[in-house]
Amino acid sequence: MTHSILQSLLVLATFFGIVQAQHQNILMSEANNPNEPAIIIDPSNTNRMVAAANLNNTYSSNDGGLTWITNVANSDYGVWGDPVVGVDASGHFYYFHLSNPPVGNWIDRIVCQKSTDGGLTWSPGTYTGLNGTKAQDKHWSAFDFEKNAIFLTWTQFDRYGSREPQDSSNILFSKSLDGGESWSIAKRINQVAGDCIDDDNTVEGAVPCVGPHNEIYVSWAGPEGIVFDKSSDGGETWLEEDVFVATVPGGWAYDIPEIQRANGLPVTACDASGGEYNGTVYINWSDQRNGEADTDIWLSKSTDGGQTWSEPRRVNDDPPGKQQFFTWMTIDQSNGNLYFVFYDRRNYNDELTDVYMAFSRDGGESFTNFKVSDSPFLPTRGVFFGDYTNISAHEDVIRPIWTRLHNGSLSMWTAIIQPELIPEQNNPSEVQLSKASLDQNFPNPFAEQTFISFKLHIESFVTLKIFTVNGAVAAVIFRDRKYTTGTYIESFNAEKYTLPSGTYFYGIEVGGKLISKKMIVVK
Repeated sequence: MTHSILQSLLVLATFFGIVQAQHQNILMSEANNPNEPAIIIDPSNTNRMVAAANLNNTYSSNDGGLTWITNVANSDYGVWGDPVVGVDASGHFYYFHLSNPPVGNWIDRIVCQKSTDGGLTWSPGTYTGLNGTKAQDKHWSAFDFEKNAIFLTWTQFDRYGSREPQDSSNILFSKSLDGGESWSIAKRINQVAGDCIDDDNTVEGAVPCVGPHNEIYVSWAGPEGIVFDKSSDGGETWLEEDVFVATVPGGWAYDIPEIQRANGLPVTACDASGGEYNGTVYINWSDQRNGEADTDIWLSKSTDGGQTWSEPRRVNDDPPGKQQFFTWMTIDQSNGNLYFVFYDRRNYNDELTDVYMAFSRDGGESFTNFKVSDSPFLPTRGVFFGDYTNISAHEDVIRPIWTRLHNGSLSMWTAIIQPELIPEQNNPSEVQLSKASLDQNFPNPFAEQTFISFKLHIESFVTLKIFTVNGAVAAVIFRDRKYTTGTYIESFNAEKYTLPSGTYFYGIEVGGKLISKKMIVVK
């Protein structure tokens, strides 16, 4: 078969959709209508992960997220959603959620359950924030490994849903210094209260994080836009005045077609990696400053401990006019890389929805976007979809988590993000210096033989390898073979290397960089 015919077949394969998504999608569960997910990776063993979803679903994995064990959570104080998961320095996992106690009031406290066996079983639970009949809602956690401390921030409603001017919402803080066994008395940390309507003028979105010198940072949205607060003494004292970060044009509660309820609440994270951007504080959110049909993802950062903040930078890199929403951000504290996950409609003219990620390796100065979902889904306003996505990363193990709502059915998903498959950082000078490009193999899927095409822009030494989905080298086709400028097609025989059926990645190493794509062996 000639090179020109093979190249034509590759083009046709791409056109007819034979090319698969680059990152393996994992269905975690379809049981119990899961939505509003959370996920955490144990930094001491990145194969260990725990996740949770509304209303009372928990998930655990010991193989890097390839397979999951699903459980239904119970607590002495009831389980009523808003799942948040965390992990401490000892590898103990924590599951925080709202309450529905047999004695007491609906969402009258924040509940903490602990697991010492990787998320298979959970303690009956402890709690913080109980304050009569007041409602405690939308909590998030941060862990100080050095001090073995857990920090929680959340919103307290005097009376949830009240429109009475005497009822207000505030941001509360509590901590535990004994592995969640006991909690400090919750204290208010915000200066300007919000209303209780659970809308734009309610104070919400308090996601705390820990800085490199044990600082506690947190921001939230409300009547003043996005504001920031910090503590340098373990939460004992906070700023006398909250620091203004950014306006939220249109408010943090907005409408997305066919989504029952949507928000752009902020997520706060701090680089404590010890790297080039160590100490930088980031706030990520979404809003409709560019119009109701053009929701965008934003990032602002501070390099002086939160005293001053940069102008918001747009994270999604598509042309204006499409919807991006439900963002979440994390930092890989082993290297300072920023990762974002969000729903995205850039590829369609209707409500079809993909899941995208973005990353930044230059301290939030620029962003590269890439699609992680295998196929789009079509949500419907009649089914509650949740309020968030989530993502966790450590030592280049990156796991987003999201809800898929299609044909009225909810399901929970993650993806095995392959760092070597993530596109290069968007930088025009780097693009011009690119030495090679790689095409999709054809046929794909294949049983025995497939063809791999690549193009070299300069004379180079090339290595061609096959990887498993976990990143292990499955085969080396050739190593350091010299090629001149031009297009080349090499064959690969799965039978020769005794590869069983499954998903693999093939990649070329050129000039110290790896370019990879996904392929599927079917026997």
